[in-house]
Amino acid sequence: MKILIKNGRLIDPSLNIDGYKEILIEGSKIKSLHPKNKGPKSDRVIDASGCIVIPGLVDMHTHLREPGFEYKETIKTGTLSALKGGFTSVCCMPNTNPINDSITVTEYIIEKALKEGACTVYPIGAITKGQNGEALTELEALIKAGCIAFSDDGKPVTNSLIMRRALEYSKIFDVPVISHCEDLKLSEGGVMNEGFVSTILGLKGIPKAAEEVMVARDLALCELTGGRLHIAHVSTGGSVKLIKEAKARGVNVTSETCPHYFCLTDESLKSYNTNLKVNPPLRTEKDVKAIKQGLKDGTIDVIATDHAPHHFDNKNKEFDTAAFGISGLETAFALGLQLVEQRVLSLKQLITKMSLTPSKIMGIKKGALAVNADADIAIINLNKKFVVDSSKFLSKGKNTPFDGFHLKGTVEKTISMGKIHEWT
Repeated sequence: MKILIKNGRLIDPSLNIDGYKEILIEGSKIKSLHPKNKGPKSDRVIDASGCIVIPGLVDMHTHLREPGFEYKETIKTGTLSALKGGFTSVCCMPNTNPINDSITVTEYIIEKALKEGACTVYPIGAITKGQNGEALTELEALIKAGCIAFSDDGKPVTNSLIMRRALEYSKIFDVPVISHCEDLKLSEGGVMNEGFVSTILGLKGIPKAAEEVMVARDLALCELTGGRLHIAHVSTGGSVKLIKEAKARGVNVTSETCPHYFCLTDESLKSYNTNLKVNPPLRTEKDVKAIKQGLKDGTIDVIATDHAPHHFDNKNKEFDTAAFGISGLETAFALGLQLVEQRVLSLKQLITKMSLTPSKIMGIKKGALAVNADADIAIINLNKKFVVDSSKFLSKGKNTPFDGFHLKGTVEKTISMGKIHEWT
């Protein structure tokens, strides 16, 4: 089947294109690009008038929960949620049950995604067996099975020697090690950012240093080994400063942040809304400004979601005992557009940080609208307003602090490997 997309503003940072062009899709691939009104005859025409046409977004930090926690999310529901948010590729973290520390689990995820997934799924393997930080997994075997990166996300690798070895292997195999930077002794028992607001609310705080000391350690180990380090969910100004200085020294590090770290502060927790409880926690206005500056100057390479869906019962508790995490796939791009309105990023830079750059870091052939590339495309109306309604999320996880927010940027259609999904 041939599909022609016309009348849309095509933006592709990989090709340095921003203009009105037509895309011809044949099967699961992009067949050709054409000037406006010059596209060939096709079986179906998609009129993208008033919309941007961009490479499908790539989320390099997603929790699909399957296997083991299907009551929170499944590969099927998580990938549908991704598509609704404009994401055509997701990289799923290994903290499932069983943990993705073996060929068997990796193969299960890949097979399940091929059978039931709505978009492309790339497994991330655990750095250590059982994510207990004591012994490395069989990294080479996991790569051969289909893992594209390694992380103990949800837990830090507290043993510095183990982390050193992981980074050494990352250099050999040319895959990123994604670090959850948290000193568990400093953060122990904490539920929000340590500071003025936590004192007022009577909630135990997590100091910024809990993140920053581990960022500093991992940067030192990366510099020592020459490995490939990626810092996940950066939340503090101190972390931004450390990463910026390391990059200036030539350290092979990349980093990401998430929309909640540039949209919200710990002040919002005065509501005691457990949907605001996330790890690392929401920080201060000063940190938000530093995160935005880090995005602007390139210190922070990627905007990821850290999509962490939970069952209602996991969040419907007292703040101290509620689960950490935000369901983020369906709001991420619209929240990112606020950075464009604030002139923190250009539209091209936002698209780069949410499609091309994560593809490059993860070593996958996504994030581009080039001829013969996979037909992964998002068609988005930048000016169409909507109100976030978590009850309508396709994700099982309705746990979002953005419920009721008025946003702009509606995903009209998402095309994944040539298959069209319509949302409006």
